Amino acid sequence: MTTPKLTTANWFTSSRSANNGDCVECAQRPGGMAVRDSKDRSGPVLVFTSSSWTGFLAALARKGDTL
Repeated sequence: MTTPKLTTANWFTSSRSANNGDCVECAQRPGGMAVRDSKDRSGPVLVFTSSSWTGFLAALARKGDTL
Protein backbone atom coordinates (compact mmCIF):
# COMPACT_ATOMS: atom_id res chain seq x y z
CA MET A 1 0.00 0.00 0.00
CA THR A 2 1.30 3.44 -0.94
CA THR A 3 1.20 6.17 1.70
CA PRO A 4 -0.52 9.24 0.28
CA LYS A 5 1.30 12.58 0.41
CA LEU A 6 -0.75 14.81 2.66
CA THR A 7 1.76 17.56 3.45
CA THR A 8 -0.16 20.05 1.30
CA ALA A 9 -3.62 18.77 2.21
CA ASN A 10 -6.29 21.34 3.05
CA TRP A 11 -7.53 20.00 6.42
CA PHE A 12 -10.90 21.10 7.78
CA THR A 13 -13.27 20.35 10.66
CA SER A 14 -17.05 20.12 10.61
CA SER A 15 -19.00 23.36 10.71
CA ARG A 16 -20.73 21.82 13.74
CA SER A 17 -17.42 21.38 15.51
CA ALA A 18 -17.04 23.01 18.93
CA ASN A 19 -13.70 24.48 17.73
CA ASN A 20 -12.00 23.40 20.97
CA GLY A 21 -9.34 21.12 19.48
CA ASP A 22 -11.19 17.88 20.31
CA CYS A 23 -12.20 17.06 16.77
CA VAL A 24 -11.24 15.08 13.77
CA GLU A 25 -10.02 16.86 10.70
CA CYS A 26 -10.70 15.76 7.14
CA ALA A 27 -8.93 16.45 3.87
CA GLN A 28 -10.17 15.63 0.40
CA ARG A 29 -7.66 13.73 -1.68
CA PRO A 30 -7.80 12.25 -5.16
CA GLY A 31 -10.11 9.27 -4.96
CA GLY A 32 -11.15 9.68 -1.35
CA MET A 33 -10.83 11.34 2.04
CA ALA A 34 -8.20 11.45 4.79
CA VAL A 35 -9.05 11.80 8.51
CA ARG A 36 -6.82 12.67 11.48
CA ASP A 37 -7.09 13.64 15.14
CA SER A 38 -6.88 17.41 15.61
CA LYS A 39 -4.94 16.92 18.86
CA ASP A 40 -2.21 14.89 17.11
CA ARG A 41 -1.76 16.42 13.68
CA SER A 42 1.52 14.60 13.08
CA GLY A 43 0.01 11.29 14.15
CA PRO A 44 -1.68 8.56 12.14
CA VAL A 45 -4.12 9.29 9.34
CA LEU A 46 -7.02 7.15 8.17
CA VAL A 47 -7.39 7.14 4.39
CA PHE A 48 -10.72 6.20 2.82
CA THR A 49 -11.51 5.51 -0.82
CA SER A 50 -14.48 7.49 -2.15
CA SER A 51 -16.79 4.48 -1.89
CA SER A 52 -15.59 3.62 1.63
CA TRP A 53 -16.10 7.23 2.76
CA THR A 54 -19.62 7.27 1.32
CA GLY A 55 -20.39 3.98 3.09
CA PHE A 56 -18.94 5.32 6.35
CA LEU A 57 -21.12 8.44 6.20
CA ALA A 58 -24.20 6.36 5.35
CA ALA A 59 -23.52 4.11 8.36
CA LEU A 60 -23.22 7.16 10.61
CA ALA A 61 -26.52 8.50 9.28
CA ARG A 62 -28.22 5.15 9.97
CA LYS A 63 -26.74 5.07 13.47
CA GLY A 64 -28.06 8.60 14.08
CA ASP A 65 -31.55 7.42 13.14
CA THR A 66 -31.46 4.87 15.98
CA LEU A 67 -30.34 7.26 18.73
